[in-house]
Amino acid sequence: MGSTGGAENKANDYLTAGWTVPRVFGGILVSAAVLGLILAPDSLSSFFPFSKRKSKKKPVRVYMDGCFDMMHYGHCNALRQARALGDELVVGVVSDDEIIYNKGPPVMSLDERMVMVSAVKWVDEVIANAPYAINEEFMNKLFNEYNIDYIIHGDDPCLLPDGSDAYALAKKAGRYKQIKRTEGVSSTDIVGRMLLCVRDRPSSDNHTHASLQRQFSHGHSHKAESRGVSSGTRISHFLPTSRRIVQFSNGKGPGPDAHIVYIDGAFDLFHAGHVEILKRARELGDFLLVGIHTDQTVSDHRGLHHPIMNLHERSLSVLACRYVDEVIIGAPWEVTKDMIMTFNISLVVHGTVAENDGVNGEDDPYKAAKNMGIFKIIESPLDITTTTIIKRIVANHEAYQKRNEKKVESEKRYYEGKTHVSGD
Repeated sequence: MGSTGGAENKANDYLTAGWTVPRVFGGILVSAAVLGLILAPDSLSSFFPFSKRKSKKKPVRVYMDGCFDMMHYGHCNALRQARALGDELVVGVVSDDEIIYNKGPPVMSLDERMVMVSAVKWVDEVIANAPYAINEEFMNKLFNEYNIDYIIHGDDPCLLPDGSDAYALAKKAGRYKQIKRTEGVSSTDIVGRMLLCVRDRPSSDNHTHASLQRQFSHGHSHKAESRGVSSGTRISHFLPTSRRIVQFSNGKGPGPDAHIVYIDGAFDLFHAGHVEILKRARELGDFLLVGIHTDQTVSDHRGLHHPIMNLHERSLSVLACRYVDEVIIGAPWEVTKDMIMTFNISLVVHGTVAENDGVNGEDDPYKAAKNMGIFKIIESPLDITTTTIIKRIVANHEAYQKRNEKKVESEKRYYEGKTHVSGD
């Protein structure tokens, strides 16, 4: 009891030792110090050092690494799941040299892969030139310098050339957490689609040569099955669900006075060029609405083997981008006045680098926006298109074919031994 009384006397000393300025208002004596406490209750702790302060909770920081080559919605969903296991997500992007040694040549450069990962809305920090395997030195650096609490990876095995587990040390340290692999897509699968595109290019418009998109979006290749042979790459079994779209969506619409910017396109093989033009577009307003063309529209304007990715796959990739607020899944080719009024669009933009789209032709899809004076051409920061990526695959066809053949065995083992993993 004596110690409590001492504390009270000390607290009173803070109020009386030169801190009070008495004033009389209507017969009531008010201390300026007490008045200050009433008006600014947050300052209470400065007067009463014995009052309990709430300690700020340390954020849980999680780490996930990867090559992120030919980045797709599966990568984005993995990053979303990893972010849900902590408060801050740090992502390591493996160097070009490490990828070449462990897997074969990457399609995208380190700089391009860094742009892609940094643009994913669930990523808080990015580390360039991360090692393919987490050795003890790098693991300690993650724990001590980057304050990482847990290292995250999918349920599919990640093996080094010698057959050992790339995450063995993290598991041994008890700092490893596992997430569910996203079914229906992989970089190997996408490269396989493009290789198949090159191999099966038709010499005529014969209807028996189905587009790649049709073969893969339906989950099987009729030609491969009819011959009883494998294409060398597992066929995609992408099963779009409304829940996945909700998970990727922001869930917020534009404000009543928002300056809404609209940009449209195929956004096939979503790449760094797409990211940079979306970033530029978003800077021109408060809300970025992105129109994603249907598979049929893309095929009509770009050719039989396009798009490589189907509509839902392309939509998820765009939705994962931090610069995008909303998408129109299956946007019309022509941006009509009615559409502009419906979505309250303030500005329609288009980049300088794009596939054949007839912007200035007779079938100008932006004619209404131009007549309304709300159309703008913006400079594309990167000179890269979907065709650019396909040409890279064609130019190094043999190397990518070997890379896929090497990877397909591990893919086969994964699916043969696959069990259900809870999560999303």
